[in-house]
Amino acid sequence: MADLHSIDVVADGQGTRLALAGDLSLQHGAALWRDLRQALARSGPIRIDLSGVERVDGGAACMLLDLRAQRERGGAATEITGGGEGVMRLLELYGCPSGQACYKEAPACEPVLEQLGRMTVAAMRDAQRELDFVGGLLRSAVAAVRAPATVYWQSLGSLMERAGADAFPIATIIGFLLGLVLALQSSALLSTYGTDVLVADLVGLTVAKELGPLMTAIVVAGRSGAAYSAELGSMKVNEEIDALRVLGQDPLRFLVFPRVVALAAMMPLLTLWTDLMAMVGGMVGAVVKLDVTAFLYWHEMARNMDLADVFGGVFKSVFFGVAVALVACQRGLATREGAVGVGRSTTSAVVTSLLVLVLIDAVFAWVYSMVGM
Repeated sequence: MADLHSIDVVADGQGTRLALAGDLSLQHGAALWRDLRQALARSGPIRIDLSGVERVDGGAACMLLDLRAQRERGGAATEITGGGEGVMRLLELYGCPSGQACYKEAPACEPVLEQLGRMTVAAMRDAQRELDFVGGLLRSAVAAVRAPATVYWQSLGSLMERAGADAFPIATIIGFLLGLVLALQSSALLSTYGTDVLVADLVGLTVAKELGPLMTAIVVAGRSGAAYSAELGSMKVNEEIDALRVLGQDPLRFLVFPRVVALAAMMPLLTLWTDLMAMVGGMVGAVVKLDVTAFLYWHEMARNMDLADVFGGVFKSVFFGVAVALVACQRGLATREGAVGVGRSTTSAVVTSLLVLVLIDAVFAWVYSMVGM
């Protein structure tokens, strides 16, 4: 072996002394492990003398310490002595502090009820923080009405452009494919009963009342909501939010309020555009797959749909936009732990927004069913 010069075994009145010399490294770890185990297989106390060792790396140090620990667990005294300052410092770094266990205890399995309790408490704390945030924003909104000049309205135009105009391409694609899929998936059933023309009613009502607003809100949550959370989170970890407070500005009024207004204003327009593209996609599917002309498709849709169906979905889209903006901004302003925290806040903002959107949609569905919409 090239880098381990020798292991001399010397018996004396104090037991057995193993004199190691040369360089000990993990490069020839297998041979080193074999030789050391063979030498340490003797009974009685053993002293490992490292006075002749010129260099030792971390892997070899771990070998020595592990073999010593194995002998000590078997009741055999084993001592490492004689190493130079660098060698002993490395062994001390890899070794266990005196009086402490070398190995960490296996993590205990947390009971199911305890997990549920911890998750419930965490959810309640999150809900409390959300309510505190909404309350602070309402106070800021009242202050903004009294003093409109304190709101950074200059950013509203760019925010509306990013949340609305820049989202029209993805809304076009999502809407068109949504309507096309609905028409194609329903074509087999409608053809069976000779009701091909009803594809217009199916696509129009489903999209206008339910899928159009919800799909648009999901796209906005993954796009604008994630962007808001990341922006405010980066500002928080870079202490820009603290700088605003030092300058006497309310971050909620200066940063959050314009973003909420921007999303609330653009969501109805995006929803209407998504609805229209979905209806166009449904028309393409009906013309291609069913015996329905474009004129008959639009005539049937206009005959069975009214403005209440369309604006019922548009109305709840405003609440979707406000919810996405509130959740995203709250998560962004609650960011901690630097860049890692920004990513965590962004992920939490999107996931929480989706949950809130489904809850709001369920509430509107119940209300609309009560009033007969």
